[in-house]
Amino acid sequence: MANIEELPKARVKVTIDVSPEQFEEGLDKAFEKIKDEVEIKGFRKGKVTRSVYEQHKGVESLYEEALNHVIQETYTQAIMENQLQVVSQPKIDLDINNVKKGEPFTYTATVAVKPEVTLGDYKGLEYEEPSDEVTDEEVNAEIQKLREQNSELIVKEEGALEEGDTAVFDFEGFIDGEAFEGGKAENHELEIGSGQFIPGFEEQMVGMKPGEEKEVNVSFPEDYQAEHLKGKEAVFKTKLHEVKVKEVPELNDEFVKDLDKENVETVEALKKDTRETLENQKREANKNKAVDFAVDQASKNAEMEIAEEMIVEEKNRMMDNTKQQAQQYGLDLDTYLQLTGMDKEQFESNLMKDAERSIRYNLTIDAISKEEGISASEDEINNKFEELATQHNMDLEQVKSQVNPQAVEQEVVFRKTIDFLVDSLAKK
Repeated sequence: MANIEELPKARVKVTIDVSPEQFEEGLDKAFEKIKDEVEIKGFRKGKVTRSVYEQHKGVESLYEEALNHVIQETYTQAIMENQLQVVSQPKIDLDINNVKKGEPFTYTATVAVKPEVTLGDYKGLEYEEPSDEVTDEEVNAEIQKLREQNSELIVKEEGALEEGDTAVFDFEGFIDGEAFEGGKAENHELEIGSGQFIPGFEEQMVGMKPGEEKEVNVSFPEDYQAEHLKGKEAVFKTKLHEVKVKEVPELNDEFVKDLDKENVETVEALKKDTRETLENQKREANKNKAVDFAVDQASKNAEMEIAEEMIVEEKNRMMDNTKQQAQQYGLDLDTYLQLTGMDKEQFESNLMKDAERSIRYNLTIDAISKEEGISASEDEINNKFEELATQHNMDLEQVKSQVNPQAVEQEVVFRKTIDFLVDSLAKK
């Protein structure tokens, strides 16, 4: 028997009474789990009865496993009977001193549940729709990128090193007159102005000529990745060997043909193709902006109390995803965060915010779909299965056997609800 008490912040306390018979069943299950491994003098392994076991070991030795079974059974039954939509692991409160064979006992389980959502305005939201138009300047800028991507570095025959040039040089760094590890290289190539080196280094090289030597004075930043170099004053002895400049290909039909784009062989065809590509990109980007706006505003206008446990569980799921992504690159989480320039505390703080926002979005969309009676037809569900099969290059029946139909239905309803929100925007 269970009693449900609603608590603030979308939590409930479930008080559950356990009968002597239920605990006895738990003791039986606990003994069944260990009996094949029990050894008692005078009995063959696995042949000891429970009563004999209790005489030698005491019934209390079964309590922990028995309680695990009883709590799992009775808690699950209470959740199902009361149709609670739990969204976190329960916190069990049980005084072990109250547990005795042959006597009833009570425990409580405090758990976060799916919160009630009170919707605000979500239809007809005013939205200033960005233009899909692509300008000539944007087309020209994109083509210029193509030209620079296909440029070649050639030796600069005359003149000094300028910003935008590539320097080929030797360098060796010293702190207090002593060379330090990792501060030396030969024939290193560096584009001046790229910001790859310590602040001030590249600027001091400007004006050098091939064959010239120069001492470059810099300070390592306080947040430099190498601990022993943070904030240190350093002198780099440099020798410039040669200067290279980018030779950007001329925009003509020959250049276009070298790009080897299908059905694009002239400058005019390249401009048309580039414009169409940019238009498609803008349309897709603008569509995503409309989705973000509609969902964000609808969720901000909705009222709900989200239990912290729910946010933490979502945060942990997001963290697991990040760890898996890092592992794909052969990195652990700490190394991955170092490369992204973020410390663990900041990372977890950002994840908590992202988790809460994600939960608000999903709860709001779920509430809107119910309010508007949005559902998924059998054809729409089948089409989604076919889409998944194509996406993962799998047989349709194989996908259906591995993917929960309810999850597919929820995904279809989710997408239809978002489309409904976007279509209802009052676009200006």
